[in-house]
Amino acid sequence: MQDIECTEFLQRCLPRLRLRWAGYRKVRQQVCKRLSRRIRELGLSGLSVYQSYLESNAEEWPILDSLCNITISRFYRDHSVFNVLQSSILPKLGEEMLETRGKGLLCWSAGCCSGEEAYTLQIIWKTFIIPLLHANPPLRIIATDVDHAVLERARKGWYRPSSLRDLPKELIEEAFTCSEKLCSIREPFRENIEFFEQDIRKEMPDGPFHLILCRNLVFTYFDETLQRDIVERIVEKLVPGGFLVIGTHESIPHEVIAVTPYENSRCICRKAIS
Repeated sequence: MQDIECTEFLQRCLPRLRLRWAGYRKVRQQVCKRLSRRIRELGLSGLSVYQSYLESNAEEWPILDSLCNITISRFYRDHSVFNVLQSSILPKLGEEMLETRGKGLLCWSAGCCSGEEAYTLQIIWKTFIIPLLHANPPLRIIATDVDHAVLERARKGWYRPSSLRDLPKELIEEAFTCSEKLCSIREPFRENIEFFEQDIRKEMPDGPFHLILCRNLVFTYFDETLQRDIVERIVEKLVPGGFLVIGTHESIPHEVIAVTPYENSRCICRKAIS
């Protein structure tokens, strides 16, 4: 399959799925490889025939949609974001929770892929925030993704060393048991993390959440009308004063005024307290 052929196919079909070509431009090869496998499975001769197959078989569109799930992730991805979470947001939320005698914080990692983001958050919480608070409140994390296979990897908690390349060495030593080929997340850092198979377009966990991380998903791959619909429902899941973190290269639609940038950040927003 030639790149230009796959590109033209995606540009035609993604809008039917309410997805944006702009989000897929740099990662299209992941989808193109899956398309090639699917075409071989169906015994078709190429993309043009597959396009005709789509038009006459409505049940194939959900399968195409599943082929468009991007599964790129790693620990400590966009470390500047985790630096702000560690130095400012998590301590603030922890102190507020202790002042109000809350039972703990609840976080949602949306589009969690293989669990790297959720585990990174728990590593930071247990390693830095609990000692800072001089207390041991739990951070409970709900992690969701539409892809069953990546969720199974997340539950196992086994990773190639390359997935940890952005994680500071001291945190790797603290949180992982590593062999030459695999690193396994240690049991204390698996606590209070639950993984659920959900399509954010159709359902969301109950909440309410003190912190929601929705990075490199909704505001990268979905079309603008779908973005607006989903972000409004996401914000409803936040407690007053709760935080929403999006990708460093993403932006929330201008019409959404229920959250405002936190300390002039372009990717961290806070819901009004009242």
